[in-house]
Amino acid sequence: MADQLRPRAEVVVDLDAIRHNVALLAARASGAATMAVVKADGYGHGALPVARAALEAGATWLGSCSLGEALDLRDGGVTARVMSWLDVPETDLAPGIEAGIDLSASSVRELTAIADGAQKTGKPARVHLKIDTGLSRNGCQPHDWPDLVDAAAKTQAGGHVEVVAIWSHLACADEPGHPATDRQAERFDTAYGIAIDAGLNPMRHIANSAATLDRPDLHFDMVRVGIAMYGLNPMPYQENLRPAMTFRSSVALTKRIPKGESVSYGHTWTATEDTNLALVPVGYADGVSRALSNRMDVLLAGKRRPVVGRVCMDQIIVDCGDDVVEEGQEVVLFGDGARGEPTATEWANTLDTIDYEVVTGMYRPRVVRSYR
Repeated sequence: MADQLRPRAEVVVDLDAIRHNVALLAARASGAATMAVVKADGYGHGALPVARAALEAGATWLGSCSLGEALDLRDGGVTARVMSWLDVPETDLAPGIEAGIDLSASSVRELTAIADGAQKTGKPARVHLKIDTGLSRNGCQPHDWPDLVDAAAKTQAGGHVEVVAIWSHLACADEPGHPATDRQAERFDTAYGIAIDAGLNPMRHIANSAATLDRPDLHFDMVRVGIAMYGLNPMPYQENLRPAMTFRSSVALTKRIPKGESVSYGHTWTATEDTNLALVPVGYADGVSRALSNRMDVLLAGKRRPVVGRVCMDQIIVDCGDDVVEEGQEVVLFGDGARGEPTATEWANTLDTIDYEVVTGMYRPRVVRSYR
């Protein structure tokens, strides 16, 4: 029944924009393979449709955070290489190994768990060893790296794992010229040398979206593209990326109020003239942050118009002045900006956050997702 109702709140994902962005990034990858990162349900865009579009456009690998996300891709019919890198210690890794999912190890304990899973399945696990080069998040500390590499070489010799790659993640690649990137590159090179000396022959990958665009010296054997694939630019300069997500609703009710009347909880906005208002049935339960109250616009009837008063759980109010708008008219809360509408990046700047958080926050039960 719900599927037959017109959505109150809808995210529309442009798969051609995904294809355009992946093709651009793959062309910039200096001949390296391209991993399309589709964790967090494709950054809120839908992991499976995005994965298929990315593979069509030239990606050859897919990246997920959890093993569950990776297995969902397999269940959806994806046969390309998929890498998964972060789960809790109790996770049974055997189903992932059986499904041919590449796994990451940042410690001897994790490597042992992977080898145990491989023994259960009777097939070797494909492993990427992660070195912490300075992000101080996931990854093996440099002083523990020789032990991890030695254990991996022995486990590979025993037939339980295949060491496919070493990898790391950059902290400041979206700030061109930041010295941390060069320090991380040096540590990564040292870690690679230790792996080679131990008899391993791994591929290397460290470049994220920003480094794919700005640091060709770090492309190595594969780049991992995330936010840029969705058309959101991590760099402080212009790139030919197309935002793939549009967030829209429609006018549920219109009314005219007189000068001096106030709007929404707390009466934080008061009309200075008689004005027309449009009620839009989306709110903070649908991903419109309450912190955007009196600080955001929407595109309605061809114009950017201010949202006035506090954002509520289920609704916002748009000031239309003397313009008459119709109930049922489309309201664009953010999109690619081509029509003058706000963008996810504009929301992020207003909220003092990053556009990653805006788009991933659109994956909500009441927000219908569709594709074009």
